[in-house]
Amino acid sequence: MNLLTWFDPWRSPLCTCPPKLTFNPYTGCDHRCIYCYATSYIRRFYECRPKKDLISRLKREAAKLKGELVSMSNSSDPYPTIEAETGLTRRCLQVLAECNCRIQIITKSNIVLRDLDILKRMPSMVALTITTDDAETARILEPYAPPPAERLKTAEKLLAEGIPVAVRIDPVIPYVNENPESLVKALADIGVPQITASTYKVRMDNWQRMSLAMPKVAEKLKPLYFEKGEKMARYIYLPKDLRLRLLENLAKLAKKYGLKFAVCREGLKGLNTATCDGSWLIKEKS
Repeated sequence: MNLLTWFDPWRSPLCTCPPKLTFNPYTGCDHRCIYCYATSYIRRFYECRPKKDLISRLKREAAKLKGELVSMSNSSDPYPTIEAETGLTRRCLQVLAECNCRIQIITKSNIVLRDLDILKRMPSMVALTITTDDAETARILEPYAPPPAERLKTAEKLLAEGIPVAVRIDPVIPYVNENPESLVKALADIGVPQITASTYKVRMDNWQRMSLAMPKVAEKLKPLYFEKGEKMARYIYLPKDLRLRLLENLAKLAKKYGLKFAVCREGLKGLNTATCDGSWLIKEKS
C-alpha cells in the first residue's frame, strides 16, 4: 500500500475537507485518548509503531508530488510521545520539504515546535487539538497528551514564528466541555484565526472507555446516544437538535471573539465561515 493516499476515498457526504493526501508516519498512537475513533479500525492502536521502510518508501512517493496538500496525520498523531526519541516525523518532513507539496500537521503535541525550522521552509500550517483548557479534564480524556497549557503555548509560539494555526475543539462532549468560552477567548488573545469543532461520536470501544473513565458523565450521555441518537457512517451521533445547539454556541463564541469557525463531519456545514480543516491558512512561500 502507498504511504501517501487520498483522504476520505469513500467521499463521505459528511466530509467537507478540500481534496488532499493523507500520510501517517506511525501506525497507532500512544496518547491513549479515551474518545479515540481510530481504535475501532486499527488493531493494537495504542501500541504506536513506525511504518515499515518508511523513509525509503516516502522518498519514492514524494518525488512524484505536484503541489498537493499532504495532511499529517488523520489517523495517528504524527507527534506521539515516542517521536521525541525516534525523530521519525522530523525525517519525513525533511523529505517532504524537498518536494513539491504543502503540509498540514494535525496534532495535540508540543513536539511540533522542534520542527519549526523545517515548517518555515515549506508552505505549511498546524491544526492543533485543544479539547479543553481544564487540566484535570484533559488528563482524564487524553492521559498521555501534553496538558492544555502546553498546547496553548505551542499555538502561541507557532504563530509568533509565522506558522498559521487553527485549533480543533474536538470532541465536544455534553457535561464535559460544552461551554468553552474561556478557551475560545484565550485562543483569540494569542491570535488564533480559526476554530473547528466536532461532537463526540460513539463507537462501542470508545464508549467502554468513556464509561470507565467518566461513569457519572456516561450515565447522563447514555440516553442521548442510545435512545435519542442518530446512527450515521457507523457511528452514533447526538440527536441533531442537540448537536446544532452545541455547535451554534461555539459558532457564536467564535464570532464574538473574531475567529473563523467550522464544523467537522456533522452535516451542519451551514455553520462554516472557513474551510473546515484550516488549510486555507497555508501561505505559499516566495
